[in-house]
Amino acid sequence: MKLRAAAALIAIAVGSEIITPRAATPLKGLTTSVTPLKGLTTLAQRSQRVTLRTEDGLSLAATWYEPSNRPAPAVVLVHMLTRSRRDWEAVATRLASEGIGALAIDLRGHGESPGSETDLGAMPQDLGAAKRHLAVRPDVIHSRIGIAGASLGANLAAIAAADDAAVASLVLLSPSLDYRGVRMEAALRKYGKRPALLVAATDDAYAMRTVKDFAKGAGGIREVLMLDGAGHGTTMLSRAPDLARQIVEWFHRTLQ
Repeated sequence: MKLRAAAALIAIAVGSEIITPRAATPLKGLTTSVTPLKGLTTLAQRSQRVTLRTEDGLSLAATWYEPSNRPAPAVVLVHMLTRSRRDWEAVATRLASEGIGALAIDLRGHGESPGSETDLGAMPQDLGAAKRHLAVRPDVIHSRIGIAGASLGANLAAIAAADDAAVASLVLLSPSLDYRGVRMEAALRKYGKRPALLVAATDDAYAMRTVKDFAKGAGGIREVLMLDGAGHGTTMLSRAPDLARQIVEWFHRTLQ
């Protein structure tokens, strides 16, 4: 049976802002050492492996996807528990090709990053390291940062955005009120009226309830996307092929 994507898209409240385009400037040298990935040669697809340093001393693996125009907004991509940054490759490449930089990270204990995958309470530091990396890149518009997270990554994304005005937009795939002690309700209240896209599947009852609860009474822009039988977290990207396009379009609307 074919899946029906985007069964419902509900705009709870809408605000608008006109962003004046900035002229692209040449990319200056970065102090961070990077290693180009093989096989990606066009500007829109060019990517680099970068290292992120956390406040507690870990060196995390990440990939920077260079945008087609610079300077540009940028999006941090955060995976699920037991997964890696590779889950976001299709979204990251598409973002970069359409003029938005993407930084996909491996949380501690995942992918190529050291540490313990069960140390969930320390993982907000991982997103802090990602934001600091973007803050010193000359090819990034530092006031136009987005974060997309899946499952545990969604909760971490909300926490990272709560007190950081530079984070202008969120995409939360399969968020939960409480993910093994990583709670996001207070963080979303602090996030305030900034835009957030909340995505869940009809066969993921807990995430679906969480998304509906977060959308109720929210100020600013809250959009809810319900997908028919698409599973949990980044699994939805493969089961609902149109989702990647919808995420990119969301960030175009809210970051550019």
